[in-house]
Amino acid sequence: MKYLNDQFDLGAESQEDSAASVEALEAQLAAVQERLNENAPQIDAPQWRQLALQEGRLLVALERGSAAWQSGRVCFDRFAAARLWSETIEAARIMFQSGEPDALVALGHGVWLAVTFPVDPELSVALLQDIIEETPDDSDGAAVAAAVAAYVVELRAEGKERESLSFFTNQMLGTVARRHSGIEDQDAFDQWISRLELNDPARFLPRLRNVVDVLVQDDWWIDRDAIQASLPIQ
Repeated sequence: MKYLNDQFDLGAESQEDSAASVEALEAQLAAVQERLNENAPQIDAPQWRQLALQEGRLLVALERGSAAWQSGRVCFDRFAAARLWSETIEAARIMFQSGEPDALVALGHGVWLAVTFPVDPELSVALLQDIIEETPDDSDGAAVAAAVAAYVVELRAEGKERESLSFFTNQMLGTVARRHSGIEDQDAFDQWISRLELNDPARFLPRLRNVVDVLVQDDWWIDRDAIQASLPIQ
């Protein structure tokens, strides 16, 4: 999977291996930055956009939080202005992974966009998983995020991707149910789903908006009303 297995692991069996891993990432970063500096930003070029995002990912891997945030924010603003929503979401996730003070604000932006727009369902699931990992065990917000992830897969994914993502989101729901209410069997799980109204999109989607509002705290970097007004289906 492209987004659900994108966590960088700098752990190594020895200090020598760890140093080699860092050195390799440093070399990749230098090569990416050299290519980015060769020309002015080329927002219309997919290859350039991926290079710009790769810079942020490598900075996250190297634990350079401040630089990763700055790189991600530049990408976010550029891509949002161009209405390149998939790349905008990826930039928001880089900012979240940077661990900087407004990381949760960035996560809220990414989740809102990932649910609003029909982007790669795996990317949407990855952002919703980030919410789950950031919420306390007894939080209903994690349950809502897991339900939305399963719903997104049902709506958007097809073929083998749908099969693998459905399995993943079902596991996600089961994990959240165990940590939230100690659910261990199917009957209890079904009752939990019903009790929290996780089987009704008309119920759980508005609750996700509340979760996002808690993350962002009115510090919106985009005009949500204008974006929603531009959508073909309101």
